[in-house]
Amino acid sequence: MIVPMKKVSLVVLEKEKKQALEKLRKLKLVHVEDLTGNGENLSKLKSTYDMMERAFFLISDIKVKGKDVIQVSLTKEEAVEKASQFLELLSLKKNYEDLITGNTKEIERFSRWGNVDPADLRFLAEKGYFLFLYEIPAEYYSLIPETEKVLKVFSDKNLVRFILVSDNGNVPQDLPSQAVLVTLPSKSTRLLREENEDYKSKIKAIERQIYSFSACKTGIEKNLKILEKEIEFENIYSGMDGEEGEGSLRLSWLTGFVPAKELKKVEMLAKQEKWGFLSDEPGEEDAVPTKLENNKVVSLIYPVSDFLGTVPGYREYDISGWFLLFFSLFFGMIFGDGGYGLLITLISVFAIIKNHKKNLQPFILLLILGLTTTLWGMLTCNWFGVPPQSLPESLKPLLLKLDWNWISNASSLPEDTVTQNLQIFCFTIALVQLAVAHLKGIVRNIRSLKCLGEAGSLFMLMGIYYLVLNMVVSSERFPFDLVLFGDIKASSIMFPLIGVGFGLSFIFSNYEDSVLKSVLESLKNIISVLLGVVNVFSDIVSYIRLWAVGLAGAAIANTVNEMAGPILGGFVIFLGILLLGFGHGLNMILNVLSVIVHGVRLNTLEFSSHLGMTWSGFKYKPFSED
Repeated sequence: MIVPMKKVSLVVLEKEKKQALEKLRKLKLVHVEDLTGNGENLSKLKSTYDMMERAFFLISDIKVKGKDVIQVSLTKEEAVEKASQFLELLSLKKNYEDLITGNTKEIERFSRWGNVDPADLRFLAEKGYFLFLYEIPAEYYSLIPETEKVLKVFSDKNLVRFILVSDNGNVPQDLPSQAVLVTLPSKSTRLLREENEDYKSKIKAIERQIYSFSACKTGIEKNLKILEKEIEFENIYSGMDGEEGEGSLRLSWLTGFVPAKELKKVEMLAKQEKWGFLSDEPGEEDAVPTKLENNKVVSLIYPVSDFLGTVPGYREYDISGWFLLFFSLFFGMIFGDGGYGLLITLISVFAIIKNHKKNLQPFILLLILGLTTTLWGMLTCNWFGVPPQSLPESLKPLLLKLDWNWISNASSLPEDTVTQNLQIFCFTIALVQLAVAHLKGIVRNIRSLKCLGEAGSLFMLMGIYYLVLNMVVSSERFPFDLVLFGDIKASSIMFPLIGVGFGLSFIFSNYEDSVLKSVLESLKNIISVLLGVVNVFSDIVSYIRLWAVGLAGAAIANTVNEMAGPILGGFVIFLGILLLGFGHGLNMILNVLSVIVHGVRLNTLEFSSHLGMTWSGFKYKPFSED
């Protein structure tokens, strides 16, 4: 359930607000409303945090050789210093790398000139011999006047490099315009190469130092969490509203939210510390945090919702229990293979045994998903994609007794009938899940005429369900003139359900305090209202993905078996085993992605949209030291 919250306001003396915040933080109950702090101290803390965070991520990228590096414990000051030193080393390393890059470009630029030393050219110039280095396209080299003293150094079909000797130190004016004067390097190419070797040696020494910082990863990470809390404290401290002016009696205040059942503790602390205290119900405009509270079984779904980052709004529904139920079913149907289910079950049991003292929620959830997958594979007689007739003789009698004939691969029914049965099962799941959504809406709005709008949506859902069976599954198996009860035909129930449902939904779905206003609101959005009927149809049909994705996974498993089968009988049997392992492993990975894309979608989109949920909430995070 979503825990009821109370809005609280606390008023303290300006001079005592730091001590008040420290005591409030120890209480660990108040979720403080968003505040925008400022000040030099907050800026310094954020700057330090950014620097340490950057260092932490870069240290995390260091590839540790052999066994894990023994982590060292660091105080906050030591962590800051280590992070700063690490980043300085990285900066120094980059500086040397940039110097090497620059030197290498110069060396490559003069690779065809041999060893060039500007000092030698300056020495010759002092003796009256002025040398200039030129490059010119090969076809223009012949245009150089014969009066010029030139020495060809290198030439190919495209370019000629030559040295021009001048007696007066001036660049000749009669050279072809295509001749380009080569700028001399800042130092000799020999010295540039020596520098590069020196820089490379220094980089190796720096890399050894950088590697040693891998022992600081945990220490920096722990202090990052401490810094987060310091920033949170300083942000609240500097962002609290207060009276302007000076004086010892100036007041400051803050507003937050507390679980209703914990309100007394906050009130007692305020009374004890002589703070001003006010509590009230959250207003419609308030951004109230969401705290979920469920039993141990329902809370098993929390790892999934945490991974997805989905939080219901405070005034929305907590569907954790329904999410767990349908997600487990969807997972089993999408994987669809009892063999895969057994593997998942064994892996989860091993993980539970190995991590029995740690958080077991994810592993127990995985165990449930493995069991549902095994159960579905058992009912459909699907084991590692092996056809029923090819199952081991020793296991065949047992496995064939466990299946459900009407949806099994080993069924005596025609294949088309089994396929239709699976589709019917998918659409029936849609009916049940979406009906739950509207029943919850009826219960929530039972004291308002709006519940009739929810009832109308439920009637439409039931009528359109049969329409889907007729149009998607089989019009012969589910004709409109099918007799359901006595002499009553399906069409006599289906169309009235859709019509009455649409009418109730049109009139009451927007009801607040007036039926007329509700009707006018529906008229204003008539296009959306009409499209809503189509959306119900598409939402039900959307559940066919459970059958289609499961069918695709089974086809891949069967293909892998067919590819590996011939190899298993030969002398390269190990290649067949590798192919089986790789193929089925890849198929399981694809199934995981399918669960994320399809299994999660049916809960967070189709089901949630019928509940009117937008997942606009945010977690309850009390102001605390932890």
